[in-house]
Amino acid sequence: MTSTTQLLWGTCAALCLLSPVGANAQTNERLTTLEQGIYECSLPGDAGGKALLVQEERNFVIISASRYRSDYGRGTYFVKGDDVVFSRGPMKDMRFKRRASGLLQEMDRDGELGRLRCNRVARYKP
Repeated sequence: MTSTTQLLWGTCAALCLLSPVGANAQTNERLTTLEQGIYECSLPGDAGGKALLVQEERNFVIISASRYRSDYGRGTYFVKGDDVVFSRGPMKDMRFKRRASGLLQEMDRDGELGRLRCNRVARYKP
């Protein structure tokens, strides 16, 4: 084998080791987006009062494929599988689990679900 052939085989072997196969395959899920619209966030109420306690300061609007806005500014987010992560802007580092179409439940970094839920209540009209 010539040194050029050995170099090519070595390069191919190194690339195979770096390729996303096997244990890393789950990281190859496609990125998707949320339905555009107005999302109202609330906490569960109690039997003696309101069923939901709306958290106005947590509401947001999905305005395009990966962009949102809230009363505090604009930012970006991404969806991977059922995990929604706000990556820039006033909601940066907030995480949600998509529970159903238009329904999100707050999630911490360890994947534990919180009490806050955000529900798509209306379409977005730019």
